[in-house]
Amino acid sequence: MSSFESRWNPQSPAAQQRRAAMLERLQALRALEDRAAHASAKSLPVFERRGQLLPRQRVALLLDPGTPWLPLAALGGYLQDVKDPEKSVPGGGVVAGIGFVSGVRCMVVASDSGIEAGAIQPMGLDKILRVQEIALQNKLPFVHLVESAGANLMRYRVEGFVHGGTLFRNLARLSSAGIPVVTVQHGSGTAGGAYMPGLSDIVILVEGRSRAFLAGPPLLKAATGEIATEEELGGAQMHATVSGLGEYLAQDDREAIGMAREVVARLGYPRATLPAEGAFAEPRLAADDLLGLISDDLRQPVDMREVIARLVDGSELLDFKALYGAATVCVQGSVGGHSVGFISNNGPIDVAGANKATHFIQWMCQRKQPIIYLQNTTGFMVGKDSEQGGMIKHGSKMIQAVTNATVPQITIQCGASFGAGNYGMCGRGYAPRFLFSWPSARTSVMGAEQAARTMQIVAEAAMVRKGLAADPEKSQAQYDRIVHMFETQADVAYTSGLLLDDGVIDPRDTRDVLRQCLDMCVQADAHTLQAMQFGVARM
Repeated sequence: MSSFESRWNPQSPAAQQRRAAMLERLQALRALEDRAAHASAKSLPVFERRGQLLPRQRVALLLDPGTPWLPLAALGGYLQDVKDPEKSVPGGGVVAGIGFVSGVRCMVVASDSGIEAGAIQPMGLDKILRVQEIALQNKLPFVHLVESAGANLMRYRVEGFVHGGTLFRNLARLSSAGIPVVTVQHGSGTAGGAYMPGLSDIVILVEGRSRAFLAGPPLLKAATGEIATEEELGGAQMHATVSGLGEYLAQDDREAIGMAREVVARLGYPRATLPAEGAFAEPRLAADDLLGLISDDLRQPVDMREVIARLVDGSELLDFKALYGAATVCVQGSVGGHSVGFISNNGPIDVAGANKATHFIQWMCQRKQPIIYLQNTTGFMVGKDSEQGGMIKHGSKMIQAVTNATVPQITIQCGASFGAGNYGMCGRGYAPRFLFSWPSARTSVMGAEQAARTMQIVAEAAMVRKGLAADPEKSQAQYDRIVHMFETQADVAYTSGLLLDDGVIDPRDTRDVLRQCLDMCVQADAHTLQAMQFGVARM
């Protein structure tokens, strides 16, 4: 390994302009994420009157103080609830992330019951399904803090009901795999929501607050004419003493959280240890420089080795096939003591670059080293020479390697993620173990201007075939409309709202996020689960 010699001047006017733009963008995205917390906090007086904690207070009490917390999909649902950017509240009605509970790294999910009583918001189901998959892949105990009004019947969609069954299927899959599912039922669980505790391994109920029934009093009366109270149908006392749905009965939220911590402490799961001071060398180059490396204008080049050198231990890297397929960067290094391979882009992926990446992926699989993709590409090279050189078959070869790689793959979308480059660089469709974005990320089938000009050429050719004269004003209006549509959908806030990533991170936090993800991958590989044919059935 050689120490990377940086040619980047972080004090240059260009770097300072990029840094200011990145910080402004980051501040705007964090303000969007904070909307959910602010909206939920408005319910504090109601929660206090009921003797309850707000959802984020519950999560904070559950987690070990001073330990890392990796929030997931905080922008999920943005612009999917309402189309007004000023009014949309991201989060999907769910707080989710990975943190430490009694020394055990866990997936923590909490209903955001401060907003519409915890009713599932747009993309909320998709968010829960995604974090369940992460828990399954990484063998993380699943701790669920439930208080949900279920589906909002005023926004009922039949496909939401049908796909909602996957949530419950995944709870059964987790349990069957030997991954504990621990639920604290802080409030209501109605209809399908009742299966959340029903499909958990351990359920903690809260006196006077927990409710779980397949049909609440209004539906029961409408369906059968029977009249019953909430406590008779599904109260905490009833489930703790009659139905047997709950294992433990707490007097309030605080006691329930304490019980959950004790349950996790007794799971027999390995305690995740944080690295000791000086266990590995920090990068020589400052993480703050990452703010100024990627331009808002994604046509401006950047040597992605400059990014990698600010992520790896000691800023030391081994440049694989440096003189071949130079626009595709393949580098070996270490992050937090974990040996890894990086693949990134200093331009379009050409024939040589695709072959180089394919070779490197197979090499990393042989060495059992995770692969980190830093996306910044306009896609695979096009043109007569490229086509005749076999770009399709060589690009396909790279995609096959990505698809079938046998080591954990982690993707960071730093800049452009255009066209099939998104596929070849392990985009969402290729199931990386984790995928995070920088505020500068843009995702699209192609650049907005290229798309608009393509359609302009097609429209003009159609006019010529019909013997009609082109209308410059209409042509320009179509061009502007397409540019706007593509740029809106390429924006990282929009794509993150659709859960096309696991969250938008501060570039300066990239090394820490990667280290946490790599720690989880190693821990998962080392931990043998006690799998069962079926999940733990409630008795």
